[in-house]
Amino acid sequence: MGSPSGFEFAVRGDEVVIRHHGTTAAVLRGARAQEFLVDVERGDAQLLMARLTGNYRRGNERTARQHPRNQR
Repeated sequence: MGSPSGFEFAVRGDEVVIRHHGTTAAVLRGARAQEFLVDVERGDAQLLMARLTGNYRRGNERTARQHPRNQR
């Protein structure tokens, strides 16, 4: 699986708006917004935004579920 991409964020007052390919995916407010800004400086912003919005599980879930080793 590749790295997440297509995410961007904007700070609006005390809110952080996260967009994925131009569509608003999440709005963080208050303490969570402040934590996000600190975490973005420390690590991979794209991965962090993907995890916060739930867009990091894409593509191979069905294929993996149908694989013979996962049949029980």
